[in-house]
Amino acid sequence: MENWNKIEAVQKMQDYIRQHIKDEYFSFDGMYLHIGYCKRHADRMFRELLGRTPQEYVRAVRMSESCYRLLTNQETILEVALESNFKSHEGYIKAFVNLFGVTPGKYKKGKTPIPLFIQYPVKTYYTHLLKKERDKVEKKTLLCTITPVLKPKRKLMLTRSKHAHDYWSYCEEMCCEWEGLFNSVPAKFDTAAILTLPPSLMKEGYSSIASGIEIPYEYDGELPKHCEIVNLEPCDMLYFQSQPFKTDEEFFELMDAVFKAVETYDVTAYGYEYADDLAPRFNFGGCGGKGAKLAIPVKRLC
Repeated sequence: MENWNKIEAVQKMQDYIRQHIKDEYFSFDGMYLHIGYCKRHADRMFRELLGRTPQEYVRAVRMSESCYRLLTNQETILEVALESNFKSHEGYIKAFVNLFGVTPGKYKKGKTPIPLFIQYPVKTYYTHLLKKERDKVEKKTLLCTITPVLKPKRKLMLTRSKHAHDYWSYCEEMCCEWEGLFNSVPAKFDTAAILTLPPSLMKEGYSSIASGIEIPYEYDGELPKHCEIVNLEPCDMLYFQSQPFKTDEEFFELMDAVFKAVETYDVTAYGYEYADDLAPRFNFGGCGGKGAKLAIPVKRLC
């Protein structure tokens, strides 16, 4: 386990960046002053835990946020470049191509998936490890809603793993860029998820764990490197979703509660049975305002 003071310091830098990155006079000196460390020591801790310097991190955040504006706003590429702290249209295009491998103009057309940068709180990972070490869960009343959804014929865009057995081992093997990549696809039905594949979708030499998104059956966009597309037939899915959460600790408790609900919920009482042979299981993780979410394939009892 890393030194917790170091984790707290890097988390404070992440929080500072998230809160102030859009400030007109954002400065790294202000961030260093906020956490009480000199630039050299702060940069070393940040790079050690997150794999990049604060400057590289901020550039990745700004570039990824600019992608959302390219797709959702009527701004020109020049306007987006200036709002992203670039002094010229040319500088923005060059940085965009270096980071994502395509031009902003091509991405703006909406058919080129790119690895958007996701700001994962560093405390989330280490809180998870600490929770496993302590193996203590405070008993609380946790709410979980269950919603049946009939899914149409569709496609699944996915990236496989060779050794992963859950979310964390997948990220350790494949890194975490998969989430930003899949979430950059405008046509997706839902956010990117970790998948547990049925036997019919597994391949020799790969594990049952993958990442991916559901997309329309008519999808004709580009296929990112190391990804593949398979067809999914119509089926019923049960969506298990927790109450919203405010802290990392609450998220892990709620995620455990959702998994427990899947194990203990009597689907037969409502005319269903689990049908893991029909489609993958989807682990969407969660966000504070919506809670943790899983989707499980089911079929109706005769």
